Amino acid sequence: MDENDNFETNEYILNILSLITKASRQLAVLIDPDKYSEERLSLLTNYANKGKIHFFLIGGSLVFKNQIKFIVEFLKARCEVPVLIFPGNPSQIEEGADGLLLLSLISGRNSDLLIGRHVEAAPLIKQSGLEVIPTGYILIDGGKSTSVSYISNTTPIPSDKGDIVAATAMAGELLGLQLIYLEAGSGALNPVPLEIIERVKKSVDIPLIVGGGIKDATQLKNSFDAGANIVVIGTAIEQYPHLLSSLDISVSQDI
Repeated sequence: MDENDNFETNEYILNILSLITKASRQLAVLIDPDKYSEERLSLLTNYANKGKIHFFLIGGSLVFKNQIKFIVEFLKARCEVPVLIFPGNPSQIEEGADGLLLLSLISGRNSDLLIGRHVEAAPLIKQSGLEVIPTGYILIDGGKSTSVSYISNTTPIPSDKGDIVAATAMAGELLGLQLIYLEAGSGALNPVPLEIIERVKKSVDIPLIVGGGIKDATQLKNSFDAGANIVVIGTAIEQYPHLLSSLDISVSQDI
């Protein structure tokens, strides 16, 4: 590889992060491969091709590589929306995707999810050629016990502790993380409070992703208004994919 080739590679590596950094009011759909049929995936790609979906996140607590590989190949063959791996463990790395959110669970004190599994996965990630985006993952109490809290063996930050959430996000930014992801958990009763989104947005200069418990377009719009660059919806779209047909984030409405 000559010097020019290396320059071109670096330019490509910055592509997805650049898209996220510039993102304003963009929607990401989180796909748990265990819960999607080909029919539902086809519906999602139709909505993606109409501009309703801006990013796909693929992953889950108990998903294995072969399942993720099928989903990634299916999506990449049918639309041009970026597909990002949202890994629950090192086995979920799939080189056919466009990038990988390298999650560090900075709200918890489980060393495996701060650095341990990253060490295990590092050789595979380096070999994959994926664009890697270091992401500070912060769990917020969404009103019920969630799979991510149980599997990670960590306690979410209480939803009324905005000062702790903001300080945690600032620490992640100072450590060099490039995204902050506020997560109430899949199927959460309550989304991340708007006050927390606003406080974190004012506290950091890196892009902010918000997910968990978003059930209607009003909650979606409110999260954007509070400062989220990208909002992630998983369970609601998983159960009712047709809801995307009436989604309009520019106004408050139920979907």
